[in-house]
Amino acid sequence: MSFMGTGSFGSYDHTAQTGGVPLGRRRTQDDEANVGTEPVVPGATGIDDAGTQSTSVTETGDAGFAADKDTGKETFTPAAAGGRAHGDEDDEESEDHEANAEMERRNSAVQSLARQYTRQSQASAAVAGGHNVFLESSDPNSPLNPASDNFNGRTWAKAVVDMVSQDGHQFRTSGVCFQNMNVYGYGKPTDYQKDVFNVWLELAGLARRLVGGGQRRIDILRNFDGVVRKGEMLVVLGPPGAGCTTTLKSIAGEMNGIFVDDKSYFNYQGMSAKEMHTRHRGEAIYTAEVDVHFPQLSVGDTLTFAARARAPRTMPDGIHKNLFAEHLRDVVMAMFGISHTINTRVGNEYVRGVSGGERKRVTIAEAALSGAPLQCWDNSTRGLDSANAIEFCRTLRTQTELFGSTAIVSIYQSPQSAYDLFDKATVLYEGRQIYFGPTGAARQYFVNLGFECPARATTPDFLTSMTSPQERIVRPGFEGRAPRTPDEFAACWRNSAEYRALQADIEDYKTSHPIDGPDAAAFRASRRAQQAKLQRAGSPFTLSYTQQVRLCLWRGFKRLVGDPSLTVGALVGNFAMSLIIASVFFNLQPFTSTFYQRGALLFFACLMNAFSSALEILTLYAQRPIVEKHARYALYHPSAEAVASMLCDMPYKIANCITFNLGLYFMTHLRREPGPFFFYLLISFVTVLAMSMIFRTIASASRTLSQAMVPAAVIILGLIIFTGFVIPIDYMLGWCRWMNYIDPLAYAFESLMVNEFSNRQFTCDTYVPNPAIAGYGNVSGNNHVCATVGSVTGQPFVDGDVYLNKSFHYYASHRWRNFGIIIAFIIFFFATYMIAAELVSEKKSKGEVLVFRRGHKPASFTESHKADAESGTRVSGPAVAAAHKNLDEKSGSDKDGAGSGAGFLQRQTSVFHWQDVCYNVKIKKEDRRILDHVDGWVKPGTLTALMGVSGAGKTTLLDCLADRTSMGVITGDMFVDGHERDTSFQRKTGYVQQQDLHLQTTTVREALNFSALLRQPAHIPRAEKIAYVDEVIKLLDMQEYADAVVGVPGEGLNVEQRKRLTIGVELAAKPPLLLFVDEPTSGLDSQTSWAILDLLEKLTKSGQAILCTIHQPSAMLFQRFNRLLFLAKGGKTVYFGDIGENSKTMISYFERQAGQRCPPDANPAEWMLEVIGAAPGTHTDIDWFQAWRTSPEYTAVRAELQNLHDNPAPQAERSKADYREFAASFPAQCREVIERVFQQYWRTPSYIYSKMALCVLVSIYIGFVFFKAPLTIQGFQNQMFSVFNLLTVFGQLVQQTMPHFVIQRSLYEVRERPSKVYSWRVFMVSQIIVELPWNTLMAVLMFVCWYYPIGLNTNAAAAGQTAERGALMFLLLWLFLLFTSTFTDMIIAGFETAEAGGNIANLLFSLCLIFCGVLATPDTMPRFWIFMYRLSPFTYLVSAMLSVGVANTEVQCAANEFLTFDPPSGQTCFEYMEAYMATAGGYLTNESARSGCNFCSIKFTNQALAGVQSFYSDRWRNFGILWAYIAFNICGALFIYWLTRVPKKPKTTKVKKE
Repeated sequence: MSFMGTGSFGSYDHTAQTGGVPLGRRRTQDDEANVGTEPVVPGATGIDDAGTQSTSVTETGDAGFAADKDTGKETFTPAAAGGRAHGDEDDEESEDHEANAEMERRNSAVQSLARQYTRQSQASAAVAGGHNVFLESSDPNSPLNPASDNFNGRTWAKAVVDMVSQDGHQFRTSGVCFQNMNVYGYGKPTDYQKDVFNVWLELAGLARRLVGGGQRRIDILRNFDGVVRKGEMLVVLGPPGAGCTTTLKSIAGEMNGIFVDDKSYFNYQGMSAKEMHTRHRGEAIYTAEVDVHFPQLSVGDTLTFAARARAPRTMPDGIHKNLFAEHLRDVVMAMFGISHTINTRVGNEYVRGVSGGERKRVTIAEAALSGAPLQCWDNSTRGLDSANAIEFCRTLRTQTELFGSTAIVSIYQSPQSAYDLFDKATVLYEGRQIYFGPTGAARQYFVNLGFECPARATTPDFLTSMTSPQERIVRPGFEGRAPRTPDEFAACWRNSAEYRALQADIEDYKTSHPIDGPDAAAFRASRRAQQAKLQRAGSPFTLSYTQQVRLCLWRGFKRLVGDPSLTVGALVGNFAMSLIIASVFFNLQPFTSTFYQRGALLFFACLMNAFSSALEILTLYAQRPIVEKHARYALYHPSAEAVASMLCDMPYKIANCITFNLGLYFMTHLRREPGPFFFYLLISFVTVLAMSMIFRTIASASRTLSQAMVPAAVIILGLIIFTGFVIPIDYMLGWCRWMNYIDPLAYAFESLMVNEFSNRQFTCDTYVPNPAIAGYGNVSGNNHVCATVGSVTGQPFVDGDVYLNKSFHYYASHRWRNFGIIIAFIIFFFATYMIAAELVSEKKSKGEVLVFRRGHKPASFTESHKADAESGTRVSGPAVAAAHKNLDEKSGSDKDGAGSGAGFLQRQTSVFHWQDVCYNVKIKKEDRRILDHVDGWVKPGTLTALMGVSGAGKTTLLDCLADRTSMGVITGDMFVDGHERDTSFQRKTGYVQQQDLHLQTTTVREALNFSALLRQPAHIPRAEKIAYVDEVIKLLDMQEYADAVVGVPGEGLNVEQRKRLTIGVELAAKPPLLLFVDEPTSGLDSQTSWAILDLLEKLTKSGQAILCTIHQPSAMLFQRFNRLLFLAKGGKTVYFGDIGENSKTMISYFERQAGQRCPPDANPAEWMLEVIGAAPGTHTDIDWFQAWRTSPEYTAVRAELQNLHDNPAPQAERSKADYREFAASFPAQCREVIERVFQQYWRTPSYIYSKMALCVLVSIYIGFVFFKAPLTIQGFQNQMFSVFNLLTVFGQLVQQTMPHFVIQRSLYEVRERPSKVYSWRVFMVSQIIVELPWNTLMAVLMFVCWYYPIGLNTNAAAAGQTAERGALMFLLLWLFLLFTSTFTDMIIAGFETAEAGGNIANLLFSLCLIFCGVLATPDTMPRFWIFMYRLSPFTYLVSAMLSVGVANTEVQCAANEFLTFDPPSGQTCFEYMEAYMATAGGYLTNESARSGCNFCSIKFTNQALAGVQSFYSDRWRNFGILWAYIAFNICGALFIYWLTRVPKKPKTTKVKKE
């Protein structure tokens, strides 16, 4: 919708277009239990406003498109285009004081806004004799003011047209003409499921693809022709898979994964396709079905951003750009009925926000504000009911008529009234075009081909039925001539007079609009006049690059304000971590004994600063789809958002750098001088920036998160190892020395060490020999030496520069040089980040393909898709039902009934009835009633429709009746055959949810088997349950894909197949009571919807009782229900009773109450909504709730309910098993669930191999970096750090495991737990057990790749303990992996998202590392923290691994590790040191020398191990303690899940009505 950017505003740039939509908005309405937001005056907050905008995070209801209209005296008043409705309830009687107060506040704010406009405009309200809608809209009563009750969308739109046309200028328009459009891709119609074994079989196929073979071209669209002129609307009809989406994408230039043939011709009103899709990319846009937005942003901010991003260069007189954008935002929000959500977060499936219908309208509004003259809308009415879909099409009609824009729309379920709004239609059949032309001529075209259109079938249903052999009806006499296959239909089309007329029209269009002709020049000039002065003419963007960055920066801060929890949590967590680290290294004194501690402290501080940005990888992936969508709309460069996100993160980085380092620096007594402190802060900050750029580059350069994680893990490990602390430069192997040169942390660490040690002298406090040992108390001078590298014999201190030079080869002159190198790293990786952000897009899904397990693809799959018209024996579409109705009645056929395969179903006899059901929830400490005295029943063999306006409580009623609520208070009576529901009620009912949630790795048959085995009674034999599943598969017509994998949309089952599986899972449970079905047709095309209703009707004929919620159905769909329960806003009953033949029973009730007749050609469902004032643009003065309760129908309902209550059916004797919560026993649950989880892991090779790659690569990396480490003092430290670094794989393993746990848990909690399939204990146990064999395999691989390269086996052989120490080291690695997986389960059990759980797990992991005794030994650790040392599980793991790896081995000092001193006169070196060595250890190389004694302070590794409290004798004790930690993790996981996730009975209070 072109609201701006394509026309001219008076005299300012002659190119900016605004547009209008003839829709008003409803007043604030809450969706069932969701909290509404207070009205906020549109335009009160801008990008540059000084004030702040309060944001409500409360979810709001789906108000629906609505048009307000002045209330008339009649009971029912049809809506005029652009009118306005007063909600769905009695406005005059139900408005409470709060609503009145809100209206007063809004009017007051509007007056304030008016004064603001007045000051800016200087009373200039006219533009060249016309009206300036931006100035006159300040009047609170003006129809141009979107905040006014009198606002009228069409009036506003006409005012814009008048204003723009005063100088004779026109809106920028763009029609489209396409000829011989052929679109193709590469792939295959089916695929095989990959598992851990057969994934290797794909290598041959990969090799073929690399050399150019093995790729099969798939023609998606074949020889499409068409022309859509400016101001016209085209509807694209066809079933899923026909090519509707590809058609829209091809026209809009969305060519990801698809290719347009070189011979295809496009003409965008004189513009070539290449220029349109590059230079003018944002002028032809494609709006997808999915709704992707920043969930933390409010609706108002989301739309303000879109308006600002396409705002023209100059504004109308007196209008600021911000006010211009906000006015357009307010107008579009008012027109789409979402003004009440302005301060509500958009939200998503994880973040609470607006409802799904409102989110869909936010998507539409955002696309409208992009101002494109050519718009392609792909099933944008999905999730909206038919009335709102019609209003959406009316919106398009208005903007095409008034502004000359062009709209191309695909709609799956198109009502007749929506279809009539379009100028042209095209029908697609398996990639062939079988019609293109006027909508009014389409029906007759196919009738002339030989097909019959039933009387009650809508035109779009009839046209779509042409693509289904089972649906289309051949007229008598055309049996041999009517086309049957897609190619025959296409051939008929290309030989028709209509096709020839189309070709003539195309030639006329090409003549009128030659490529690069005057139209193209005018288009370019108009577009250029809009662009910012600094923007190049060939750019598709309106704003200059700096303006884009500023706008994205504004949005970034809005996102931060909208959800500061992650940022604040990270600041607090890092600050707490700094205090802990500082306390561990508290108040280091300037002695040589603190050298290692100072190095470890600076190393750890460097790492904590560097990796504080690691989570930016996850953040970038979360926003990537949104940024790419906005880039397609030409709102901004992806790199502009990249720059803005960096700038937006800068305050956090600065604050984190200060809060983390300030306390750490001074508490640990690092160099307390101003210069060194600020240099330390500077280096820490630039290190953060450098690492941030590296992480951002990794995230932007990879197309999936799994692609990024393993490289990130290896890079992180390399950065740690080659910093220079873990392995000093002299000990780095030659083949990997280069890694130190490209490690920014190496330069940072050197600068920090130089900053701390340079130009300082540290007092020696550890001598050899030690004066504290008896006999050496009077030693002085050259007879002793400081026991530190860099010491000089007889010198009581050690020079810091000498220490750095000899230990690390660090030099003071490198201090500022390294700073410059880090800056160079920042610049380089900033450039790579910008390039990757601009060029690399996320991985796109494949075309829709079925996936089978290898060897399980049915042989008939391909042939089954070539059915002709003669093969169809089943009526499955709305277009043919009416034609067969009379025939069925005369013949008495029961083709859809029990005789067609449903007779095996368990016939139900129980009646479920309820009376006076109320449901209250507490919102903001106030009780809100969601359901209000609802009565009804569901009897066997009946299909009852549950309908109502959005927010009426339909799904809530289903949840209450199905006993699935977990909060609130339910009152009323609910009975089964007159008896109270018992604990087995949930498992004895089926609940088909609206969301098709299934485990994506299972096949259809496996999913059904799982449900049958666990939900059918335990006494039924397993073979009988499996046989029952086969019958269900036949009933649902799923034989063709019974062994297909569920997969994900696009790579697995399609929408209809998923819905059938959802129903099948409930049927496989053989529910003995009834079936609840929630919105089974939502988002489906008309054919699929009809097929689903076919299925439900078939079930009812077998005796199944079904209660089904449904949005406003077509007349023919509605007729298939037996009874109707209709709810108004607030859960109030409007009608409950029979529908009757042709809906006569229901119609007669509403005609009697309303005093109006139902037109014979009207849809009874839509007419009913109009009568009660629930349809957009309608109003009623009748209190329908009271009308119902005073009607004879209500009296009859109450009498029947009383009869059912007073005459309960006799209950047969029931065993204890009948009352059990779960049908299957605990062992049976464990067996089936564990088998499925193992199956899931086996069929997820990406997870297993990424886990394997992580473990193997990290182990090999560490093994060869520390390859054959010599047993010198530094070599011993290297081997110790090889153990320490191996443990760092913990964090990456956690991030890999948690998402899989969350996927399984979501499925369990949303679908399986409410259905009582299995218990939560079984779920948790299965998640813990499944990791066991994979951890065992990983332990084997890690052991081989790490243990032997380092040379730990050599140590064991030297001690004569090869077998025991090798086996124990393997067991320790195995326990480490077991601890990691069980610890992961314990943490994620209590968190909603993997990101939150990962943060806590990494924090706890860091604490475990700090206190394990490596970085800070127990002797140097403050006594306060000794409890943490003993509590840390890594204390015992590291102790065991160190002792098993290096104990009982001799140490050979390197040349620079010997201490040299002279013995007293007359003594040899041995005589002088004998007593010392007996006490402190060590050895001499020249025992007989009388001067220059060469002393090595360590002789055996056990001596050094004792310094970290690691003893070989404790190895098996530590092994046992680790098992205790694993057991604690398991118990903790079970307890935390029970505490945080298992619903507790007291949360739901059910009060029986007295």
